[in-house]
Amino acid sequence: MPINNRIAAFQDDMTAWRRDIHAHPELGFEENRTSDLVAAKLAEFGIAVHRGLAGTGVVGTLTGLGTGSGRAIGLRADMDALPMPEANEFDYASRHPGKMHACGHDGHTTMLLGAARYLAETRNFDGTVHFIFQPAEEGQGGGLRMIQEGLFQQFDCEQIYGLHNWPELPAGQIAVHPGPVMAAANQFEITVTGHGAHAAMPHRSIDPVLVSAHIITAAQSLVSRGTDPADSAVVSITVVDAGTAANVIPDSATLRGTMRTFSEATHRRIQEQFARLVSSIAEGLGAQAVLNFRPGYPATVNSEPEARVAASVAAKVVGQENVVWAPAPTMAAEDFGYMLKERPGAYIWLGHGGHGGPGCRLHNPHYDFNDAILTTGASYWASLVETILPRSA
Repeated sequence: MPINNRIAAFQDDMTAWRRDIHAHPELGFEENRTSDLVAAKLAEFGIAVHRGLAGTGVVGTLTGLGTGSGRAIGLRADMDALPMPEANEFDYASRHPGKMHACGHDGHTTMLLGAARYLAETRNFDGTVHFIFQPAEEGQGGGLRMIQEGLFQQFDCEQIYGLHNWPELPAGQIAVHPGPVMAAANQFEITVTGHGAHAAMPHRSIDPVLVSAHIITAAQSLVSRGTDPADSAVVSITVVDAGTAANVIPDSATLRGTMRTFSEATHRRIQEQFARLVSSIAEGLGAQAVLNFRPGYPATVNSEPEARVAASVAAKVVGQENVVWAPAPTMAAEDFGYMLKERPGAYIWLGHGGHGGPGCRLHNPHYDFNDAILTTGASYWASLVETILPRSA
């Protein structure tokens, strides 16, 4: 089906829901008002509601009018906002200083609610769909916590699907990846300990700033000379903290940064090589260095059969000419990767159009979700359910 006429008929309702959520942003694991709204809407639609996974998570369960295939799939939307101020001045701008829906999770939640409303009205499918509204995607791993607390034990899904709005794509296009979509990411911290001295007498020091500079330069070889050019990896040292005075060589320096890859094997290899590099450089220059990694999200990797299903459904909604197959993935990270490690599925990018210009890029204080694509996303969700769980004639 193209844009669903019934869903298009409540475009105004979805716009109102989305703007209400936008005006009341909540950070990870604090989405109390948002989860109340989601639960109330699902109940209003006649959908069974379960609350409490990962604290503020909500799962709605709906069974179709088929003869009972016993099959079930999950559709996931994230609900949290970002800890940043909003620069927009429209009437539904954030009412909570320092909090903003700058990544479009307000739109993601709304599109899944729109699909839930339609599917509850029609129930034109055979099986069960679980509408998963997840907290704390922005760096806090709400998806992992839902899994740890029994998401797939309580709501068994044979497949799991997600989406993200994508300002770099024109509105009306959908991108689907067979394989990696977004990168695995972790953070690291290196503490380099040397021996301080007067800056005019460097020979009496073991300079941790100089050691740090060698580490920073050498780290670039992990990608440029240690990684297959056909593979993708990023090692970025983004924080260097050392010293308090121009005439003092400090005792220590701290480096922090991030490592990102699409392959778990590549990630392990670079971590091991980085650890050896840091230790050997520090030792060779007479210093000590301690490297600590803080694990982040795994890579978001689509299973190809489910990606092809997603692409075929996208073609029904936006037309084959508007489906972008196998574009380059991004080094940004997404905790839907945890769910795809548990179940096969697909995570798509929904063209957003950057309708406000460059300021509407993700994580930007001028960002706002494009309400014109609410019906596109909700129609995709509805068509996905009806395609994967068809009723027999």
